[in-house]
Amino acid sequence: MSSHTDRLRALREQLARERLDGFVVPLTDEHMSEYVGGYAQRLGWLTGFQGSAGTAVVLPQEAAIFTDGRYTLQVRQQVSDSDWEYVGVPATSVADWLSAHAPEGGRIGYDPWLHTRAWVDEARKALAERGADLVAVAANPIDAVWGDRPAPSDAVLVPHDDTLAGKSSAAKRADIADWLAERKADAVVLSALDSIAWAFNIRGDDVSHTPVALAYAMVHADGTADLFVAPEKITDAVRQHLGNAVRVQDRAAFAPALAALSGKRVAADPERAVAAIFDALDLGGAKILQVRDPVVLAKAVKNPAEIAGQKQAQAIDGAALVRFLKWFEETAPAGALTELSAADRLQAFREATGALRDLSFDTISATGPNGAIPHYKVTPESSLPIEPGQLYLVDSGGQYTNGTTDVTRVMPVGTPTHEMRDRFTRVLKGHIGLATAIFPEGTTGAQLDGFARRPLWEVGLDYGHGTGHGVGAYMAVHEGPQRIAQPFYPGGQALEVLRAGMFLSNEPGYYKAGEFGIRIENLVLVVPVAIPGGEQPMLAFETLTFAPIERTLIVPELLTPPERAWLDAYHAQVLAVVGPQLDPAERAWLEAKCAPIG
Repeated sequence: MSSHTDRLRALREQLARERLDGFVVPLTDEHMSEYVGGYAQRLGWLTGFQGSAGTAVVLPQEAAIFTDGRYTLQVRQQVSDSDWEYVGVPATSVADWLSAHAPEGGRIGYDPWLHTRAWVDEARKALAERGADLVAVAANPIDAVWGDRPAPSDAVLVPHDDTLAGKSSAAKRADIADWLAERKADAVVLSALDSIAWAFNIRGDDVSHTPVALAYAMVHADGTADLFVAPEKITDAVRQHLGNAVRVQDRAAFAPALAALSGKRVAADPERAVAAIFDALDLGGAKILQVRDPVVLAKAVKNPAEIAGQKQAQAIDGAALVRFLKWFEETAPAGALTELSAADRLQAFREATGALRDLSFDTISATGPNGAIPHYKVTPESSLPIEPGQLYLVDSGGQYTNGTTDVTRVMPVGTPTHEMRDRFTRVLKGHIGLATAIFPEGTTGAQLDGFARRPLWEVGLDYGHGTGHGVGAYMAVHEGPQRIAQPFYPGGQALEVLRAGMFLSNEPGYYKAGEFGIRIENLVLVVPVAIPGGEQPMLAFETLTFAPIERTLIVPELLTPPERAWLDAYHAQVLAVVGPQLDPAERAWLEAKCAPIG
């Protein structure tokens, strides 16, 4: 089918054959992943939307696509308004919309492997008000009409060395067994891909830019485990790495294994395990303990080996980014670059390090109006020429075996306007405000979010995304549970307590629709800090990312003396970390960029 209109029509015809009056299409997979493999890109295939969060609902005469404030512009560019109604969340939930639009007495289908049980309960309750039913499908109807749907990846698993992980898989499973004993539970189901990768010290290549493998797992109270994965993905090296205490079974055996846990007390995470998992446990007669996956927090608090590895990766990545920024500044004014060619060049600089395993996400290479789309994804169709008078925003990162990077910088092409410099400086002030925050143990990311927004708020400005997300250790570039954002922001809550050892991003921004975008992003590490005379245990942030912040975009008069001192000290660190990796011409360029702001 050549058009998205044809695909929508084909899905409606399939729903009619299955006696369904509607169907809900989320952007996730059976592991509730944010980034998914090509086989699970059902929302993108159906609608054309290329963002990383969204849901669609298809009814016989109506269709709606639900996105949050990060994608307000993007969804309108990529999804036809002749076929789809745009609905903003969280102002209107999918359940709310269904309660108003579903046919009375209708049957609305959903795939129980793609939704949480909480969502199912909410949607079922909303539909009941219309006399309609929510119906679980045995097979996803999109798959029946998606003729060239990619197959799931068959890439083999790769052991992740214990020296990089900082702890053996056996020790991690022993900790999980202790956790189970405290709760008098027999087993825990792990379905989040990054939890499985962390717990078993394995990595994979099944999801673009995220080194995880498609698998399920159960860890038992005796420290043994069952790993459910396609047999062709297991090598002798992986078997030896996993050891005799891990039983490897076919991925297809997972659902029957759930049903066989009759009488067992089984822990499962209601936020990360899909409804089908709970349904199978219920059907088999297990006693379900609904609690957070024990790996989530353990994975988020990095150990010394992971922290050291991240710092090494950041140093390598910083040198690659510096080389790119120098090249860009020298090349862009000629007017021959495009968003795509610039992104390709940046990737080439990272690949030249010899250490890059993958990008950590699709590079956001955005000039002019595309920079005002926070989660813009450049394509051959959307790629714009980079022209004088514009701001170029590049948000990018790499996956290295010792760390995961994510950094955003903005470069002017030619002379920036006063407005551009003013907005950039206010974003920088917010970035510094968060970078220098000192806060007591027990503080949440929501409590710190305003530190980054205040300089914008003071002149009536703001940005429509979170200020910081968690980051993995050679893992997902977006890792929970920690966040820095307003308490209930699009994408999730930010009420997790920040703990020493957590990685987060610091990325305030400003976006002028149709003209330009600004974001300054570094990764930070939560560290303990001693305050002379203080009475409370305190925490602070250590900056991990090292690349110059463009000085021609800064209005020095807007910076306070402490802000100038921070910027000068940061640039001195950039020069110390990155400078030794550069040739003389590159180092001279960096020295000029890192000179005191004056």
